[in-house]
Order: sequence, then structure tokens, then C-alpha cells
Amino acid sequence: MTATSAPSAGAPAAAPAGGGPTITFPELAGRPRPQPPVFATFAEARRHRRQTLAAAFRIFGGLGYDEGVMGHISARDPEHRDTFWINPFGLSFDLIKASDLMRIDYYGNVLEGDGFIHPGGAPLHSALLSLRPEAEAAVHTHSPYGKIWSSTGRLIEPISNEAAVFYKRHGIYDSHRHGEGASLAEALGPDGRGLILKNHGIVTVGRSVDEAAYLFLSFERVCREQIYARLLGEPQALDLERAEAQSARFDARAGWLNFQPAYQSIVRRHPDLLE
Repeated sequence: MTATSAPSAGAPAAAPAGGGPTITFPELAGRPRPQPPVFATFAEARRHRRQTLAAAFRIFGGLGYDEGVMGHISARDPEHRDTFWINPFGLSFDLIKASDLMRIDYYGNVLEGDGFIHPGGAPLHSALLSLRPEAEAAVHTHSPYGKIWSSTGRLIEPISNEAAVFYKRHGIYDSHRHGEGASLAEALGPDGRGLILKNHGIVTVGRSVDEAAYLFLSFERVCREQIYARLLGEPQALDLERAEAQSARFDARAGWLNFQPAYQSIVRRHPDLLE
């Protein structure tokens, strides 16, 4: 695995004479930033992907996103791309290690790992990953605010920069009426980042485990801010052109990067998840 290291500080730039203009966002745009790791082999990529998936479960467990045996996160295998890794049915999010994960195919056959196949997770993730070939991971749990907001039957309004990431990139779907298979994946659409399942919860997909997990964390918080803002009155949305630009600007690297603080923290506190 290789990753871009942080640049050295070097000599500080001279302060502008006479209190002139300070650094601007455009001027910083070309500076080095953290980049996703690159792997030399499928084995290295698989190991890291499984560890990131285990980390996501630990994070979600700590936030109370689990609800009994409900909830699942998947990660497409980097080599055998018509198969994916997922949590065993009935195993606590708070205990999952990389070695606990199961690899299954789109037909529910267990190819690696021990435990019980998740009866809700296998159909949902098989449909999502088979119909969205660019997606590397998908997330669905019964998180508190996503579940509450899903009862309103409303789309998310772009009332913040975070909410704007989902502008024109999410939808509403009645999973109780139409099921959690191919129809759900079709409702998400080719460019969707998230889906609100009516009276059920939320779903996200991403081009990495990191992005899918971050989008779920953000989607859940966005649902919370929608609820709180409406308690205060009628929230004002961003200018819709600005919201659309914000949504378009968010890319796979941004999704990966925004998950790194949570990943670093959980690995520091629970290094056993990497086993």
C-alpha cells in the first residue's frame, strides 16, 4: 500500500506588507491534500477493504445505528467483483472484526467466512451492487433520525452544505410495498447517493467503503437537521444553483477523505477490529 505523505512545513511565507490580502480558497486549491491509498495487489486491497468495513460497523455501533439484528453494510470484493463482503446475521456491530465478515455472491452463496447469511442484507446489497457496477459499497441501517425522517415522505431540502450534497442525488422509495430487491436499486437511479425508505430508514452507496459510510453518517445528520430546523419554523434553503454546484463538486475523493477522521479514531480506540 502506498499513500501520499504530508508535505513538510518548510519556511513560512512572508506576511503581506501593510496588512494586505490574506490567502484565498482558490490559491490553496493546488496545494497537496491527502489521497486514498493505492495497493499493489488484490490481496492488499481486500485486506484494507475488510478492515475499513469492520471499522464502519464499530463506528455505527457506537452511534446506536444498530437495531437488534437489523442493519448491514457491504463491500464489493476488489478482485471477484460479482461478490461482496457483508456482516454475518446476528453479530453485534460493536464486536465485528475484519475476520468476521462473510463473502457471498449475488445468489446468496457463501464463498468465505462463517456464520449465518443476513436474510435482509443479501437481497438488498446483491441488487444494489449488481445494478450499480461503479458502486463499491452500500449501507442500510435503522438509524434513529433517518427512520424518523422517512416517516414524513419528504425529500431532503438543501438547507446546509451537507444537505446540498444530496440535492438531486436521492429519492424516496416504499420498500414495504415494493420490496428491497431490483426495484429499490432502480429507485436509487444511476447517480443517486442516498435513498429514503418510507417508514423504514435510509440507504447510501459509494465508490469506496469510506464514501458509502461517510455519506450514511452525513445523511443521518442531515435528517436530524431537517427535523430540528422544522421545529423552529420554515427553514430557508440554499440558492438552488449553489446547491446543485455543491452536489456536483462532491466526488469520490471527498467521500473518502471525510471518513478518515472517524476511521483513524475508531482504529486507535479499537485496534482489534483490524484482526
